[in-house]
Amino acid sequence: MSLTLASILAESAQRYPHREAVVMGDTRITFEQLWEETRRYAAVLRDQGVGPGDRVALLMPNVPDFPRVYYAALSLGAVVVPVHALLVAPEIAFVLRDSGAKVLVVAAPLLAAGAAGAKTAGVPVFSTMGGDDDVPRLDLLAAQQAPIDTYVQRDPEDPAVVLYTSGTTGSPKGAVLTHLNMTMNAIVTATSVIHMQNDDVIFGALPLFHSFGQTVVMNAGFFVGASIVLMPRFEPGLALAMLVEEKVTVFAGVPTMYIALLAAARADTRRPQLRVAASGGSSLPVAVIDRFREIFFTEIYEGYGLSETSPVATFNQEVYGRKPGTVGRAIWGTDAAIAKAEIEDRIELLGVGEIGEVVLRGHHIFSGYLNNPEATKAVKVDGWFRTGDLGTVDEDGFISIVDRKKDMILRGGFNVYPREVEEVLARHPGVAQVAVVGFPDDVHGEEVCAVVVRSPEGGDLTAEVLIDWSKEHLGRYKYPRRVEFVTDLPLGPSGKVLKRELAKNL
Repeated sequence: MSLTLASILAESAQRYPHREAVVMGDTRITFEQLWEETRRYAAVLRDQGVGPGDRVALLMPNVPDFPRVYYAALSLGAVVVPVHALLVAPEIAFVLRDSGAKVLVVAAPLLAAGAAGAKTAGVPVFSTMGGDDDVPRLDLLAAQQAPIDTYVQRDPEDPAVVLYTSGTTGSPKGAVLTHLNMTMNAIVTATSVIHMQNDDVIFGALPLFHSFGQTVVMNAGFFVGASIVLMPRFEPGLALAMLVEEKVTVFAGVPTMYIALLAAARADTRRPQLRVAASGGSSLPVAVIDRFREIFFTEIYEGYGLSETSPVATFNQEVYGRKPGTVGRAIWGTDAAIAKAEIEDRIELLGVGEIGEVVLRGHHIFSGYLNNPEATKAVKVDGWFRTGDLGTVDEDGFISIVDRKKDMILRGGFNVYPREVEEVLARHPGVAQVAVVGFPDDVHGEEVCAVVVRSPEGGDLTAEVLIDWSKEHLGRYKYPRRVEFVTDLPLGPSGKVLKRELAKNL
């Protein structure tokens, strides 16, 4: 039995050869062209000794060379190691060493950090899109190469991609995802979650080095033969213009992108004809869902997943209906449940409405952490994957995420879940964005702090006014005792708010 993630591009090149696969500015590349260029890139990598099982690291923003290198490595049977584009040289070196990368391919804009990290790790480098005379150009070498004939067959359980976690608790860990994990997640997402169509145009602003962008945008989109409009760096005003001009029908983003689009819409009255909008990565306030519907006439469907789950695990799906504020039900072929969070060595499932740890099982669960059996053993228990997220399940099987186990605030012996407080504060007209974190307190152990970005209507909003307002909408132990105003919230490469950075400054 064989299966390879590379077949997603190879098959669409046969089925939809003249359909545009990638669009970026004036660059428009058909599936046929993309697959041929990919196989030329593969020929260069092959001549450098890359073969089945080797790790090819990829440091690149959302540009056409990302899918070229990604599928080139996969077509040789190699394993792709996407590197976060915001890492600095020592962090890049760690990923290269830990993954055992045989080569790093880096886009010219990221070459300074990439080359420095590769030098420290002792890994050879190729560049694309320009660069240093001392670094060989993969794109130029590929233009002179004959393409490889086809892809190498792999077993379904062979590793396809290694995705490094953000390292919020110690060094990043490499989550090993198999060809079965990634291929199934893309197919299920495309066919039964978002119901993508051949004539869809998908907006590609989510970083492709992140699992959300890889699966929901690139792999799922290419599977159905949809076009992907790439945006290397998300800029809300430009994004709104591109959505309209390129006739985008599918938008996938993280909550910060939706909030930014709503702000951009105040200055631009044009509206795209979106068919569906999907959100993931972190919790999306219901207030944002409501505003987006009013402004863009489109429903946002929220889902949930992690790097370790390929990533889509649950989603608000058409077949089950939609419950705003939840992350939906488990996707096809998988299970989602709630287990006792305090019991770590076994899984004890909880009932409807009880708060516990979200646990998952199915074809989307990674094979383990690279070189880290102890960390793998801690999260893969009794056939389930322990997510580290707290949540509940209702009578219809819909999962609601309460918060990260590690983000929960324990105030005076009472559990305060930041997401619940954020949901309430986001309803205040003066609040554009909010993140709730805990800080040490001599009396209560921890106290609640809201870090707020004011909306245009909230220019004169004060901490006292917001605290008084929150007292009317939250229990006495939940409302924030402290409010800090900032111009923007610190974001990670995938658009998540870095709460640990906020907590450090309190």
